[in-house]
Amino acid sequence: MDALTVVRQVAARQDSVVTLAQARAAGLTVHEVHRLCRAGRWRTVARGAYLVDADLHDGVPRRARIRAAVASFGPGAAAVLATAAELYDIAGVQRSEEIHVSVPGIAARPVRPNDSQVTLHQLAIEPTQLGEVAGIAATVPVRTVADLILRLPRYPAVCLVDSALNQRLVRDEDLPAIHRLIRGRRGAVAARGYLAEADCRAQSPLETRTRLRCVDGRVPPDVLQLEVRDHDGYLLGIGDLGWRRHRIIAEADGKGSHSAPVAVFADRRRQNRLLNAGWAVLRFTWADTLQAEYIPWTVRQAMQMAAERGRP
Repeated sequence: MDALTVVRQVAARQDSVVTLAQARAAGLTVHEVHRLCRAGRWRTVARGAYLVDADLHDGVPRRARIRAAVASFGPGAAAVLATAAELYDIAGVQRSEEIHVSVPGIAARPVRPNDSQVTLHQLAIEPTQLGEVAGIAATVPVRTVADLILRLPRYPAVCLVDSALNQRLVRDEDLPAIHRLIRGRRGAVAARGYLAEADCRAQSPLETRTRLRCVDGRVPPDVLQLEVRDHDGYLLGIGDLGWRRHRIIAEADGKGSHSAPVAVFADRRRQNRLLNAGWAVLRFTWADTLQAEYIPWTVRQAMQMAAERGRP
């Protein structure tokens, strides 16, 4: 088997990225690697990390860039903070082109001009707090959440914890460990409050933000993911947030899950069933959560209407 075939096999397991050390181990020389780059067949993504068969790709895939950035700093480097959360697909943190890498010791000091989108950190990370995502070294979810909630405002922080809990990347029994990790650090007081507000039932940041607006507006839902059934036990629908006494449910309508034609028709039918069963259905979007008063005001109005309907 020739060296290029071996390299392609390695790259296929690594988002099409190989390191110089891996290329040399497969039998390629440094000169051959440089020749492949000059010919445009390979592309340098970071120091000592290359995208193989670059002409087959439309740019550099995001995870390939992260892999190359971490690999370029050698053993001990790891993706941290928002980049680690991105690898685990934990929602709540605004995505950016920036890549956060922690490098131990003196290696973290240099800043190379061609790595302008890489932000270096020198975090004290214990071996048990490191894991891998598809072979990329990264802080484990518990450590990732602990580091981020110290740096985030309330809404994105609670969204982050909700997402990690909902995906079971972090479990309820892990919360004491997060409390220990943030103890005595700047932002710990606020972060403890964010942990207390978290709810594993929230299935998206939009649901979390909608719930927090209701909490802040003093109309907190009494249940999340409320199943509404008829007298025969038939499931009429599931509300993201529910106020059972007032027979109100609220739906957080994100672009992805509710905008496809099939989803729109399904939502309409479900809403009709719920309305016919005597439930008020409120629908909120991301833009609605940007206004502090709109969501709680709308819920209060629905509560008032429910109370008037219940009067003799």
